[in-house]
Amino acid sequence: MELSAISSNLLYASFFIYLIATFIFGATVKMTNEKTNKKLGNAGIGLTIVGFITQIGYFITRWIAAGHAPVSNLFEFMTFFGMMLVFGFIVLFLIYRITLLGLFALPVALLVIAYASMFPTEISPLVPSLKSHWLYIHVTTAALGQAILAISFAAGLIYLIRQVNQEKATKRTRWLEFVLFALMSALGYIVVASGFGAADYKTVFEAPVNEQMTEITYEMPAIAGPNDGELVTEGAFGPLFETPGWMQGVNAPVKFNTIIWSLMAGLVIYGLLRLILRKRIAKSIQPLLKSASPRLVDEVSYRSVAIGFPVFTLGAIIFASIWAQEAWDRFWGWDPKEVWALITWLFYAAFLHLRLTRGWEGERSAWLAVIGFAIIMFNLLAVNLIISGLHSYA
Repeated sequence: MELSAISSNLLYASFFIYLIATFIFGATVKMTNEKTNKKLGNAGIGLTIVGFITQIGYFITRWIAAGHAPVSNLFEFMTFFGMMLVFGFIVLFLIYRITLLGLFALPVALLVIAYASMFPTEISPLVPSLKSHWLYIHVTTAALGQAILAISFAAGLIYLIRQVNQEKATKRTRWLEFVLFALMSALGYIVVASGFGAADYKTVFEAPVNEQMTEITYEMPAIAGPNDGELVTEGAFGPLFETPGWMQGVNAPVKFNTIIWSLMAGLVIYGLLRLILRKRIAKSIQPLLKSASPRLVDEVSYRSVAIGFPVFTLGAIIFASIWAQEAWDRFWGWDPKEVWALITWLFYAAFLHLRLTRGWEGERSAWLAVIGFAIIMFNLLAVNLIISGLHSYA
């Protein structure tokens, strides 16, 4: 068996091991027996560590097969980001022993890894600009910093669902539901993309791009077609409207169409859950989190930022600037990725400032953790997929 095939199998294995571990952590929710709860927690973290080691095996075998660190495209970066998220969870779990953290952190890692699999997985040679040892140093350190910061989101979400009053609809309950809807939109994208991928769906348009007629291939039915595009595939689903003209690039219509499908699928999943539960989703989850200590969960959220922020500073700001100077003869160039890395850094710097000097603890700190994760994901997905720049993975 080729190394690339072994690598893929190891990634699939780690995914399913994480999934089983999530169910084990979930079983602790209604356990009142402290001894049984501890045994389940140990089993959950044990399986998580096995999954992490398996994913390291994926990373090493893919590195050998590719001949370079597998962080050079969106699939590779996101799988590495998911692996580092699991690593951050393992470290914080071993310190604080909060089993509920596994029930929220592991699903986020699973979503990230599953989302990554929607992008091209083929091993490709490095472009000349990436042939540098700084690829390993900058990208891996930045991903580790972002992953540890993402643990604060999981802890913050536990805190908010546990503490926000769900007796009546308020701004806070609506925003909390929106956060859950966003997670379901990511899941919706995975479901829809997998379904159309299995059906080998393709629709081709011809549209003017940079004053030249170009073929644009959709792998989902075109709700939003290319601007001034013409449908080439006979009998295919015609678009309902055109992609806004300000979205530039040959793949801009496809990306915009994907966003629409993700939101629609997320809305369907969210609506079905509301129909089944007959109440807000956060309100349904809240009783299951009564055993969580708000003080301890808040502490985990803060510690994640306290650890992740300096790592992110080192990887995404300092190492990135050094590589930019080496590659482009300037430390800073206001590229979209650089701008959003700076925005992320400033946000978490403000988080720590407000926490340490203004006493922003508890709910306010948890909301900041959620917003920070949204910024990280915007930087990871929207900046890479929609906004073109020197750092774009896609």
